[in-house]
Amino acid sequence: QQADGGWGTHIESPSTMFGAVICYLAARLLGAHKDEDWIKSGRDFIQKEGGAVMTSSWAKFWLCLVGCMDWKGHNSVPPEMWLLPNWFPFHPGRMWCHCRMVYLPMGYLYGSRFIYSQAETDPLIEELRNELYCEPYDSIEWDRTRHLVASMDNYSPIPTFMKFAQNCLSVYENWKIFRPFRDAIRKAGLDFCLEYMRAEDLQTNFIDIGPVNKALNMVSAFHSANNDINDPAVRSHMMRVPDYLWVAEDGMKMQGYNGSQCWDTSFAIQAVWECGLLDKFPILSAKVWAFLERTQILSTECSQSTPAYQYESCDSRDKFYRHVSKGGWPFSTSAHGWPISDCTGEGLKGVLALMDSPIVMDGVKRGILKDIEPRRLYDAVNVILTLQNEDGGWATYENNRGFGWYEELNPSEVFGDIMIDYSYVECSMASLTALADFHEKYPDHRTNEITFAIKRGAEFMKSIQRKDGSWYGSWACCFCYGCWFGIEGLIKSGESASSPAIQKCCQYLLSQQRANGGWGEDFTSCYDKDYAANGMQSYGDDGSGVVNTAWALMALSAAKCNDVEAVRKGVRYLMSRQLDCGDWPQEGIAGVFNRACGITYTAYRNVFPIWALGRCVATYGDNIDKDPCNKELE
Repeated sequence: QQADGGWGTHIESPSTMFGAVICYLAARLLGAHKDEDWIKSGRDFIQKEGGAVMTSSWAKFWLCLVGCMDWKGHNSVPPEMWLLPNWFPFHPGRMWCHCRMVYLPMGYLYGSRFIYSQAETDPLIEELRNELYCEPYDSIEWDRTRHLVASMDNYSPIPTFMKFAQNCLSVYENWKIFRPFRDAIRKAGLDFCLEYMRAEDLQTNFIDIGPVNKALNMVSAFHSANNDINDPAVRSHMMRVPDYLWVAEDGMKMQGYNGSQCWDTSFAIQAVWECGLLDKFPILSAKVWAFLERTQILSTECSQSTPAYQYESCDSRDKFYRHVSKGGWPFSTSAHGWPISDCTGEGLKGVLALMDSPIVMDGVKRGILKDIEPRRLYDAVNVILTLQNEDGGWATYENNRGFGWYEELNPSEVFGDIMIDYSYVECSMASLTALADFHEKYPDHRTNEITFAIKRGAEFMKSIQRKDGSWYGSWACCFCYGCWFGIEGLIKSGESASSPAIQKCCQYLLSQQRANGGWGEDFTSCYDKDYAANGMQSYGDDGSGVVNTAWALMALSAAKCNDVEAVRKGVRYLMSRQLDCGDWPQEGIAGVFNRACGITYTAYRNVFPIWALGRCVATYGDNIDKDPCNKELE
């Protein structure tokens, strides 16, 4: 909770009505009393900003579900959209998977007009109706509130055309003349939504792609079971809720995913490999091999015995708009079931790196460790090759299926660029470098396709480089991250370190180095799409941070930057920040999604400094240990 009484959308965000209304509602449902000081403070913030009618649409949706807002106060989410033919220019199946998997259960619950069954008799709901608004609940003209949103929530304003479409849908929902047609097709739409959600639940072992659709799918299952809490699907959902809960030093949080296990592990083992330490830590290396072996999606005997494997058929993938999954690696766990291009790339690179360990390979040969046969690596390569977009880049979970104008229909207000899956520098680097590493070990497998994919990927990466030489990082904070991916990808694709693209990026990074030798950015870089003027001012060390510094050093050393003194200063900074226990300090948020929400990666503070120091030593040798006067560093 902020000093002003509100809550942010994430833990480093200033207060928003989205965060405040949702957190206030959650606190009251969990048992906080309306007269507690902190609750009063939260209520004052909400009412000062105009009441809950001013929050964003996703918060309004939950208010409708619990009975604290009339459904007329929420814009239509018609489930019959799913009945459109697949060739229709705007079909929900063309949207980015995270977006469509949220609006899928939203459509079902909106179409069913689900409301907490005891909303009219529960005294808590009556209290909330009085607390959340600035006028009597029964006097609110709900249809007039549909487009209201506080400026602090309006990061991605709903375009004029979308507002017009929403007004047309309001007429469709409320005018009696449309009722016979609407009722005739709505049931079919609801039935498809249920079937689709059931497929998502089984493909992900009831984890679902993320916590937003997880919660909504669970409520949908509860509704479709006639509010039977003991229904098997409902129980299966409830057992997976703890997957998203995280107990941290400052309390329990709901995560934005069910973890980042595979992602973090893939980076960590590559850092160990590049530092030449695989066999120095044989138990670690063996455990990572075993983890990556069992985490590859639909590739183990265990995973192929689950219902999820049945949905891998072409017919099922076409029906439920899924890309091929078998052979990919996830962001989190195999049970999650959604492969991602960069996670598959980093997972594949992790396996290829471990193949250089004599100890790990001896363990495989002796049967102590399970083998990852070449066919499984071929499956991973197939996932990566099929995920390459027409522009030569790679998106996240799927190919880009829609068009840029889809963003004109973004109804979320609080998130940007959510409607389609774009090609990103991060996904492109991870994918093409994995193909390059694979090609070095398996030069005869799909040679022409791999070579051509790497070439197209490199061309795409150069095409999105900004005029100042940087790359914008879409999945972390921000430009240091993007520059590392950009330089690394181009170098691995065969680009000369002296090429204009790489040299320009190096100059950009050098221009951002701070006086203490480090680099630093905070969340504002992502939000504003401009390098944070004050660096990591609030949560770093005099504007610098260890993770940003590590990313910058990895980029500069990959490019063999000839400004050795700048690199030396960065190395000194990292060394000075290491704690006595060996850790580096946890600083500000390092990750981000959709430009407006932060992700905490606690492993980054150790993985990337280790990796950067190892790379700098390997690149610069003895030069990195000497100051300009040719004296050894302490």
